[in-house]
Amino acid sequence: MNGDVGRRFVLAGGDVFDGTGAPPERADVLVQDGRIAAVGTGLDADEVVDATGATILPGMIDCHVHVMLSGVDVMAHLNQPFSYAFYAAIANLRAILDCGITTVRDAGGADLGVKQAVADGLIDGPRMCTAISILGQTGGHTDEWHPSGVTTDFFVPHPGRPEAVVDGPEQMRLRVRELVRAGADVIKICTSGGVVSPRDDPRRAQLSPDELAVCLAEAAAAGVPVMAHAQGAPGIKNAVRAGVRSIEHGIFLDDEAIDMMLAAGTFLVPTLVAPHWVLDAAAAGAAIPDVVVDKARMVVEVHRDAIGRAAAAGVRIAFGTDSGVGPHGDNLRELELMRQAGLAPAAVLRAATSTAAELLGVDADVGTVEPGRRADLVLVGGDPFDFPALRTNIQAVFKDGRRVG
Repeated sequence: MNGDVGRRFVLAGGDVFDGTGAPPERADVLVQDGRIAAVGTGLDADEVVDATGATILPGMIDCHVHVMLSGVDVMAHLNQPFSYAFYAAIANLRAILDCGITTVRDAGGADLGVKQAVADGLIDGPRMCTAISILGQTGGHTDEWHPSGVTTDFFVPHPGRPEAVVDGPEQMRLRVRELVRAGADVIKICTSGGVVSPRDDPRRAQLSPDELAVCLAEAAAAGVPVMAHAQGAPGIKNAVRAGVRSIEHGIFLDDEAIDMMLAAGTFLVPTLVAPHWVLDAAAAGAAIPDVVVDKARMVVEVHRDAIGRAAAAGVRIAFGTDSGVGPHGDNLRELELMRQAGLAPAAVLRAATSTAAELLGVDADVGTVEPGRRADLVLVGGDPFDFPALRTNIQAVFKDGRRVG
């Protein structure tokens, strides 16, 4: 939804972190018609928002959320009516927006209707880029079959959300085309097992090279990028060789995989907080299979080490959380985990702003505080690099120049 036509105001007296990684500097930000009109000193307008003592950030961008998912408690999911998730998504989107996150990439679950409801202003939320369905093989990360014969598919197929399980190049070709038809902005594939899928191993590769080749060719023909859930090194390397734009999670990255990502310019979206959320939910009594809890416990330290090595090597890292696995609204917890993995504080915020915008291909519109960009802005009191306190320090959130939080 565009900012108020004709509205002109200035955020005055604050410091600006522009999203490039440069230190915050004192500046005013002039907003007109939902866009940033100027950044500098001594700017004026009839309407003034006092930002004295605060820092102005670009609206943050979470590159990996699941707004149609509200936790991974299997029994809670089995007892939830199919349509309930659409209504829960309204609250989930609101919680994410309140964190100062004004753009998201939904990595599976949300269909075109959810995205359009936000775009039309029917519900409040970050603007959305959507994958719709998560493609994986039989027995893989998206196959929710259990030994009892019961399936616990968190994202049941429907007319706007194609079936997720694919086997063979021709089935892959069809499914990618169905997703493009359904309005997907990005194709998501699983090239390894995962933590929350009880029947596979996150260290093992999934989908064959010929399946990946067809996926990438069809996506390229449609002009949409491909993101890969990839946790084990073999699956990461297969995905990078195939030409994906981003690796999601990257838990077991090795040096060869890091070198390949650097050579190909592949982005990395860590989601360090995701296994912590699984462990938190299990400790709180959620019905999560023991094998999933064991895998979550196994990956925490190796995940942090892998992301630290990738960052030190210069891999482009974009902020992403996997919210939906854990609580929407707790997204900013990821920032401190990125810092603990070795990223400098300014690099952490850059990952959540300009680098994330570049990954999503929206960097001409959002991700930095500069003239011409959408007026997606977050006003933060206190130290903007105090990540544990950032959520409570947010004073105001603007999306397209309209105050939304």
